[in-house]
Amino acid sequence: MGQSASTTSSKPPSSSSSLRRSKFPCFSSFAGSVPATPYPAAITGGESAVPSRDHTADLPDDCLAFVFHFLNSADRKKCSLVCRRWLAVEGQSRHRISLDARAALLVAAPSIFARFDAVTKIALKCDRHSESIGDEALVLIAARCRSLTRLKLRACRAVTDGGMASVAEHCPGLRKLSVGSCTFGYTGVDAVVQRCPMLEELSIKRLRGLPDASCMVESIIGAASLQSICLKELYNGQCFASLIAGSSNLKILKLIRCSGDWDRLLENIADKVPGIVEIHLEKLQVSDRGLVALSSCADLEILHLVKTPECTDAGLAAVAEFCPLLRKIHIDGWKTNRIGDEGLIVVARQCPNLQELVLIGVNPTARSMGLIASDCPKLERLALCSSETFGDPEIICIASKCMALRKLCIKGCPVSDQGMEALAEGCPKLVKVKVKKCHGVTSRCADWLMQCRDGMLAVNLDVTGSAEHQESIGENGVLENNEHLIGHVGAVCLLPSRSYSRSLPWKSRISYFARRNFISSAIRRWSP
Repeated sequence: MGQSASTTSSKPPSSSSSLRRSKFPCFSSFAGSVPATPYPAAITGGESAVPSRDHTADLPDDCLAFVFHFLNSADRKKCSLVCRRWLAVEGQSRHRISLDARAALLVAAPSIFARFDAVTKIALKCDRHSESIGDEALVLIAARCRSLTRLKLRACRAVTDGGMASVAEHCPGLRKLSVGSCTFGYTGVDAVVQRCPMLEELSIKRLRGLPDASCMVESIIGAASLQSICLKELYNGQCFASLIAGSSNLKILKLIRCSGDWDRLLENIADKVPGIVEIHLEKLQVSDRGLVALSSCADLEILHLVKTPECTDAGLAAVAEFCPLLRKIHIDGWKTNRIGDEGLIVVARQCPNLQELVLIGVNPTARSMGLIASDCPKLERLALCSSETFGDPEIICIASKCMALRKLCIKGCPVSDQGMEALAEGCPKLVKVKVKKCHGVTSRCADWLMQCRDGMLAVNLDVTGSAEHQESIGENGVLENNEHLIGHVGAVCLLPSRSYSRSLPWKSRISYFARRNFISSAIRRWSP
């Protein structure tokens, strides 16, 4: 660090300044490294200043690395330019890295991983229009990162089964593997499953190297360590059925848009893996037969049935009757009217631990909603979307009986101001209400509702208007479709109301630039 030519004052520093520096050592570090402002000779008495020094040199590498963990990636890069020591510490303390996985990475990989030699989480993503890295680069990365615990591959089309086998050989401590839009097959997946005894999570999306359903392939043996499996958009995802059934400790299973009939396979899976606690079935060919099989999973807590038109009230009732621990249920009935009051009544009577219920394209009435409100005392989050029967009687029923409800979302339902007014005195724990595309609800009712609750209730009302208005609302983050509603209703907080939703991004930008300018200013001052 550069030395200062400033002079010191013969007058002792004020007591407040001394106290501030003694209580906050960081001030003394900045003061020692930033050139002091020269005072007039009459004040200083002509005495020469003591040369300043870099007080960060006294800071151990571990403490410096701890400070770096509070910075984002851009600020860490700037800090690495301060000096060679900071460059080394920043590289050795970075545990997660995301790289452009185009073919040119092969040349740069040795120097990158010579600097970042403590990486445990790697994401390799390639543009679908570019040539990706192949086995040679993947083997080089795996050999350099032997303590790798998480690996994500996206659109790495040149990687083969041999490359994945090398990953399994060099990184036996791998815990999470996520692959998408790659061209290797089940042999590469099997190599990782068998050679990585600590593998816990496996996510496979659009894997292009799978054989046709008509081809006989060797079964993949499951692993006792696997706790979560996600199969998404696979044209022959059923070739992984033996992997699922063989993973005795599996807790989470997600099957999303995978072709083929899954009823028979779900029977085999449920029989061999009875400890499943969370299951997602989305756009899948599954019927009540499959749901009846899943009812043998007595520990089931989370159930998602999204656009499975062959599932009816009978299947839902079977799961609810034998899975009393259910606490989250998401159903997208796709407006087939095959799931309604009869299935929901069984849910109300058999699932007292229910905390979250999302119904999309389902038509419940006050008959089922009243039982859910009264028999599920722990219900905290409720969302109804595109329901033709959820109107004022149903919401009045919810308001009078749902004592634990905290968050309510209603979209595209025939509710009006009359029904919403019931929330003024009902649901004592309610903190957030979101209403969208409900023509009978006015902004006057929303304002009145917030006033009645003494400002303790946030009401987010989307007043349906012109197409331009709806588009602007969408750009500000309001839910645009039913699928996003599923993800947001169970979040820690719902979206902010329109009255202050625009101020949040502005405040975040201000804080970002303020922090960015502060870091840049500090780096410039510390630079020689």
